[in-house]
Amino acid sequence: MDKNQNFFKIESNNALPSRGKILISEPFLRDSNFGRSVVLLVDHTEEGSMGLIMNKPMPMMLNDVVKEFKYLESIPLYKGGPMGTDTLFYLHTLKNVEGSLAVGGGMYLNGDFNAIKRYVLQGMPLEGNIRFFLGYSGWQDGQLSHEIEENTWMIGKGDVPSLMDKEIKNMWKKALGKLGGKYEAWSRFPMIPSLN
Repeated sequence: MDKNQNFFKIESNNALPSRGKILISEPFLRDSNFGRSVVLLVDHTEEGSMGLIMNKPMPMMLNDVVKEFKYLESIPLYKGGPMGTDTLFYLHTLKNVEGSLAVGGGMYLNGDFNAIKRYVLQGMPLEGNIRFFLGYSGWQDGQLSHEIEENTWMIGKGDVPSLMDKEIKNMWKKALGKLGGKYEAWSRFPMIPSLN
């Protein structure tokens, strides 16, 4: 294999998945759910893994789902993944929400939804503090490790709170670029190479 062909060989960065880590899909993954996605692992155990896709906004708003928010300013809703798409999940930085799961980096998953509703209805800042999702991404025992071995996913570097930034358009590109080397070069590849 010549040097140029080797450049296009997708290779995982061999980091291990764990709660609070970021998964970055490989550049040529053709999948409507996970193509060019950045997933935050919110749980990773022997039984399986759960994550939320951080960079796929939905065409609807949270205001369309939660009746108490109907007259508030539009609150974005994200596609967390293809599983449980009728279930609302929320990732937040609020330390004292009862029942929430610490994900890492000062981030928490779910918890007492009434506390979240009060926070929103009081007009507290949402950007950088709370993100809402319909559905989640899930892997059975060993499935995610297998996909990483197949080079479908790279484990990202960087701080989890930056995933809450409003700017999601280039999130995948930035996350892949932080890995450096050929990963950084891959981040600049067009989604459909024939259009380049």
